[in-house]
Amino acid sequence: MKRRNFLKNASLSTIGVVAAVNVAGCETKKEEKAIPVTGKDPVRPLVIATWNTPSAVNAAAEVLAKGGTSLDAVEQGCIVEEANVKNTTVGKGGLPDRDGRVTLDACIMNKEGGYGAVMCVQNITHVISLARKVMEETPHVIMVGEGAEQFGYSQGFKKENLLTESSKKAWEKWKEKSEYKPIINIENHDTIGMLAIDENGDISGACTTSGLAYKMAGRVGDSPVIGSGLFIDNEVGGATATGLGEEVLKTVGSFLIVELMRQGKTPQEACEEAIKRIVDKPGSNYKNFQVGYVAVNKQGDYGAYSIHKHFSYNLYKDKENKNHKSDFYIKEG
Repeated sequence: MKRRNFLKNASLSTIGVVAAVNVAGCETKKEEKAIPVTGKDPVRPLVIATWNTPSAVNAAAEVLAKGGTSLDAVEQGCIVEEANVKNTTVGKGGLPDRDGRVTLDACIMNKEGGYGAVMCVQNITHVISLARKVMEETPHVIMVGEGAEQFGYSQGFKKENLLTESSKKAWEKWKEKSEYKPIINIENHDTIGMLAIDENGDISGACTTSGLAYKMAGRVGDSPVIGSGLFIDNEVGGATATGLGEEVLKTVGSFLIVELMRQGKTPQEACEEAIKRIVDKPGSNYKNFQVGYVAVNKQGDYGAYSIHKHFSYNLYKDKENKNHKSDFYIKEG
């Protein structure tokens, strides 16, 4: 009996050692990432944002030039467009839903992967800052509607009417026929998405929007949804989206781009693959809507791609802020 017990215990010990070795091996494998290494010095600082948004990118660049964090940079950059009443797709002055209410969505992500978002918020202009408050001051990651609005007031945000006279007139004209027909690169460039890399090499991102013009009340697109409108992995890179949010949501586009970069694709290759996923979906009506992506990796390489032409992005790099036209999928016409 003693000999049997000894052999039994010895066998169990051996199994335990083998299991421990296997677990250790698995853990090592799990940590391996096929992140491309170019051998060149990383580009820092850098800011990239959807569409022609030079003032917003300048504001973010100023934060970085003073040694600020990428998180502060993207927040301050988005604030500029939220306050720009001439931009009818973001913040104050945004075109309303079909009932005449301006509702805003936003999200923000930091270098640790922290995330905060607000959806369907009325009467508060700077929802990107409100999203950051959700991330930093609550145990939650998403707050919506009246609850998010009341939380904003408790944090010192002021109540204001977001429907400007210009947007009100446009809505009243729309009501004459009440038809919703998305106009590529006009109604659908409903977002500013921004990514930044600071001097420490840390990446953050932000996304803010008033959503599609004359949407159904309560509609939320991709912009405030983690993995769709925005995704950041500080070890790999970040991506953000613009265009018809329903299609970005169906393919979880920004998360897809970051994962493709993790597997070794460049930001440009990853953006192109994400657009291809939308185009190749069975029954895709892609000729009738726009989606565009921008992305950066840890090295400061960047990419952009869209379905249709005329998508552009602003890039701050090497102390210069320039607007660039993105490459696109549909070449004919």
